Amino acid sequence: MIEVHIDSVRVSLMSPQRLVVLRQVDSERYLPIWVGPYEAEAITVALQEIEMARPLTHDLLKNLFGIFDAQIKRVEIIALRDDIFFGNIVAQTADGRTLNIDSRPSDAVALAVRARVSILVHESVMDTAGIIPEQDIRSEGTQLSGPTERTSATPAGSEGNKPFNMEDPSRLSIFEDFLSKLDKPKDDEEKKDDQE
Repeated sequence: MIEVHIDSVRVSLMSPQRLVVLRQVDSERYLPIWVGPYEAEAITVALQEIEMARPLTHDLLKNLFGIFDAQIKRVEIIALRDDIFFGNIVAQTADGRTLNIDSRPSDAVALAVRARVSILVHESVMDTAGIIPEQDIRSEGTQLSGPTERTSATPAGSEGNKPFNMEDPSRLSIFEDFLSKLDKPKDDEEKKDDQE
């Protein structure tokens, strides 16, 4: 199992979905997981240590573990099947029994933040879905690292990073559809704008 920590919680501008980005502790490898807005809020509230007037669902779960003398030991992301991540909460009872509780990763992560326990990811999940930011983005010899607002990433197992080129016209291809749909000004309008 690979230990990770929460790198960031991000908002998609295209949908109500949120993205929790987990970062491998000993590497620049990241695991992005789509989560719902409520789970993202639960994780963010716990990360920022915001005190709520009443317990949220994940606070309640943590309290229940305590009431029943069970200790949360760690949470795990154990599988990825059909683009769905599977989580596991590992707890230990007062009599020493180990419990493995099936969970969505978003709930497991929200609970891990509250219980201050490790988040582990199975190697096969990290190999399949982990990403490594392209390391070839340089600005006058300065290496930029870590995810940015719009991460350019390569699947962890892939080879062959090509150098970042500011003059590469293919970088602009994402704008072609947008630009082709814009109304082009008529010659008279262009001249009028130039005179002002």
